[in-house]
Amino acid sequence: MRTFVAAIRSIAAYVGVSLYVAITAPVGMALALLFHWKGILYILGRGGVTMGAALAGIRTRVEGLDNVPRNQAVVFCANHQSNVDPPVLFNALHRRLHILFKAELKRLPLLGRAFQVGGFVPIERASRDQSMAAIEQVAESLRAGNSFLTFPEGTRSKTGALLPFKRGPFLMAIKAQVPVVPVAVQGGTASMRKGSRVILPTTVTVRIGAPIPTTGMDLGDRQKLGDLVRDRIDALLKQSP
Repeated sequence: MRTFVAAIRSIAAYVGVSLYVAITAPVGMALALLFHWKGILYILGRGGVTMGAALAGIRTRVEGLDNVPRNQAVVFCANHQSNVDPPVLFNALHRRLHILFKAELKRLPLLGRAFQVGGFVPIERASRDQSMAAIEQVAESLRAGNSFLTFPEGTRSKTGALLPFKRGPFLMAIKAQVPVVPVAVQGGTASMRKGSRVILPTTVTVRIGAPIPTTGMDLGDRQKLGDLVRDRIDALLKQSP
């Protein structure tokens, strides 16, 4: 019965968000392009996430929000367990959070285009040249004051254990000389397992760690930085709920 109800709620969330995007995305992109008002896309995006979470029964508990530096761009590095992680973190971490996202998502009707108009950066992991170009693009955006969400594992973990980290997020942070903020997200797997389309109601916990400065680091420090961030996320994941 619980799964049946969750399936109905999931359908409502999918349909509701799809209709919301179909109605608001064209208007938002027009306003963003005509009046250089990119912020409207973030207002609409946060509204869509809030609605989808409410319909699906996803609640969020955030700890350590005071660790996010004010008036400074940062690279958020989070573990990745479920498809609910990106929207939850989009609303939880920053009011205008940019995201480094898989290039395949550009094919999503309207949403893929809205991502790019809003300043999100696509990355093709199979192409080294494109990946490096994306890293340079993100570093430039960071220097302009935009914070980014990244998932250093590169894909969802099936077991919840941390996967090896990719170097991209740490390269962009060092290039821009901005802090890295470790983030642990838990509860997403209980809500939506890999391969499942049903979203089970649950509470997702987001723990934000202290920022790690990169001032004075060079590209040779990327592995050391990555290891430190991984250790911090692992420690956040081990904290009691």
